[in-house]
Amino acid sequence: MTMFSISRMAILILALAATGCATTSGPSQYGNYLKDQPISVDQLIANDALKQLAMLYPPAKTRLTIKQPTPDVFGSELVKGLREAGYALQEYSPKAQHEPDTADAGLPLMYVLDQAKDDHLYRLTLQVGDQAINRPYRQEQGTVVPAGYWARKE
Repeated sequence: MTMFSISRMAILILALAATGCATTSGPSQYGNYLKDQPISVDQLIANDALKQLAMLYPPAKTRLTIKQPTPDVFGSELVKGLREAGYALQEYSPKAQHEPDTADAGLPLMYVLDQAKDDHLYRLTLQVGDQAINRPYRQEQGTVVPAGYWARKE
């Protein structure tokens, strides 16, 4: 890689990270915004997210509550993987959104999967409770690979 391409990638990663700070809360702001991507992209990113969640939140000891609909491939893979890993998981219910949270409901979990404009750079942001973690990915030889480390904002 040339110095120019490294600098360009660093700027793109910073731009993606900065846009995450401007997102307002609410289920309508979350979801999968990737367009026309192979299913394998969603699956690879979901598997990577599951590994990171397991490192930060032990499966057999963590209760999670999905706070958004998960009709997309990424959301479906994430929910399936969380269950298989042993998480106590309450899936999204529009009715439950209007009820007060109970102490045993678990940590709220939401995600945003989006893409930089005119580039093959993606970003996943997971909101778990009051903490956000995100990671950039890039398209490479028909697949996606991490384009940086996981960043955790408390």
